[in-house]
This record gives sequence, structure tokens and C-alpha cells, in this order.
Amino acid sequence: MFSQTVEYALRAVVYLANEAPAARTTDQIAAATKVPKAYLSKVLQGLARHDVVHTQRGVGGGITLCKTPAELTILEVVNAVEPIERIQTCPLGLVTHGKHLCPLHRRMDNALASVEEAFQSTTLAEILAEPTSSTPLCEAMVAALPGLG
Repeated sequence: MFSQTVEYALRAVVYLANEAPAARTTDQIAAATKVPKAYLSKVLQGLARHDVVHTQRGVGGGITLCKTPAELTILEVVNAVEPIERIQTCPLGLVTHGKHLCPLHRRMDNALASVEEAFQSTTLAEILAEPTSSTPLCEAMVAALPGLG
């Protein structure tokens, strides 16, 4: 259901949220999240265009979140790289359906609405604070997360 781009964006921002407020380089993020550096660079550009991350070149530069982990929602991250597209009109273009979705497409849109709502109501801080015994995103982050290393 979610693309690799969305997965990579979420890995990157969860890593940055855990490291906040420290700036991290693309190399550091790529290594910690196991995302190919070239792909990560493109993902980070999209996140920067939508004010999810801030990038600064040069000595002392790096990548940071624009908001605190408590303010940044999963939905903001997802929408920055690949917005959730709700079904507004008949995907088949049937004139008789128009904005009146058939039962199948209405249920599909309801599922998208549920995902959108869940992502809107979840912040990165909540993700990091949730107690778990499973490895978050990738093994490289285990040592950095409280209670897991």
C-alpha cells in the first residue's frame, strides 16, 4: 500500500526525531536507516520542499527536523513525499457515478480516510515513546533508542 519512498521518508524522519535537535548528514542517515544514499538524497529534497526537514550545507551543517517530534505527524511526512489520494469521483470515469461512489470505491475511500486519520493523529514523539521489544525500523537504531540498547 505504501511505496518505498514513503517507507524511506518515515525511516529518515524517525531517525532524525530520535537524534533531535542534533543535525545529521545524509551519510549518517543513510547508514542508520539502511536507505541508499542517492535515493535518500531525493527523499530528503522532497521533505525539505515541504518544510519537514531543514538542510544546511557546510561545517556544522546537516539535516534537522523543522518541527519538534511532538509536533510532526506521520501524515505530514507521507504527504510531503507521496500524498494520500482520496477517491473523489468514480475512478472509471463513469458519468452516471460522478461524485456518487459505488460501494466498492466508497469502501476504498473509507479505508484511505482511516489511514489518513491514524497518521494525522500520530506524532513522531509517540512513535519513539511507544514501549516495544521489537527492533524499530532497522537494527542500527536499536542502540540509540531508550530502553532497547
